[in-house]
Amino acid sequence: MFEPREHYIHDAESGLSAFVVIDDTTLGPAAGGIRTRAYLNDSAALADALALARSMTHKCALAGLPAGGGKGVVNWHGGADRERAFERLGAFVDSLGGEFLTAGDLGTTQTDLLAMARHTQHVHTEDADLAAAVGDGCVNCMRAALRLPDVASAMTGVRIAVQGCGTVGAAVARSARAAGAELLIADIDDSVAGPLADELNATLVAADQILSADVDIVAPCAIGGAVNDRTAAGLRARIVCGGANNILSGSEVEDALRDRGILWVPDVLSSAGAVILGVGQRVLGLADCSALLHRMFDTTAEVVGDARDGNRRAGDVARRLAEARILAARDRLGSN
Repeated sequence: MFEPREHYIHDAESGLSAFVVIDDTTLGPAAGGIRTRAYLNDSAALADALALARSMTHKCALAGLPAGGGKGVVNWHGGADRERAFERLGAFVDSLGGEFLTAGDLGTTQTDLLAMARHTQHVHTEDADLAAAVGDGCVNCMRAALRLPDVASAMTGVRIAVQGCGTVGAAVARSARAAGAELLIADIDDSVAGPLADELNATLVAADQILSADVDIVAPCAIGGAVNDRTAAGLRARIVCGGANNILSGSEVEDALRDRGILWVPDVLSSAGAVILGVGQRVLGLADCSALLHRMFDTTAEVVGDARDGNRRAGDVARRLAEARILAARDRLGSN
């Protein structure tokens, strides 16, 4: 169905080695952030970019956005000139003429984004507002998974374990606390988790124990693959719904969760707040994207309801719904 296009950007002088993947543009320009980390090799970096770009395609389609999916990854091992590297990446993004709209992601700093912005207008440089949108959207998905009656329902008494207290994890925690939830939080860096726990009157838990906490919802908000064969076996929550991308290490993990009666809310839904805000502002010109964020409640209720009723993977239901929307758009385009 999809024919992703891969772009390799290399600059020996600065140490830049990066990929930009345009997965699908049926619904509109490809949207996706820039991830920066030290990959084992460029093949691993490309594989991550391809998987993340496909997730963005599904994410935008499920959110009802006029956008497709893309992703940038930087394989960074401490090159000579990081500022120049991201300026070079920004120039490449600009050469695509608006086909790729980007922002920050794991490992990419605001300084990096500002360097890109010197050479392109197609980069969102503020991460706090995007993270807040992820938090609000993720909590809307939690409400739907809990079968609460509407998007404004309080979550008083709901216990949520948030893994990761970075920008996204903190935003999810704040949104959940504002909705009335009781919080347990953890991060590998106690200097980050401690102040957030104090701010939100949350219980601080050891990082290696947060996923096995006795709660209603586990919210992975750090690096992908947090829920794998080992950690899934230790889960005591009844719902997994977080702000991270690619939360499960593989589709077989969802089978293991289903066998135990644990519902997974696909992260193409639960982490979609950032792209909803970014596309809503940049493409649709909306000053207020709250209606789009509220729509996530209805879409999640549809996906998890179909999964429960048909004893199917929620991930498969979400993928089929997204691809059906894209195919319908292609049919409309073909008939014009």
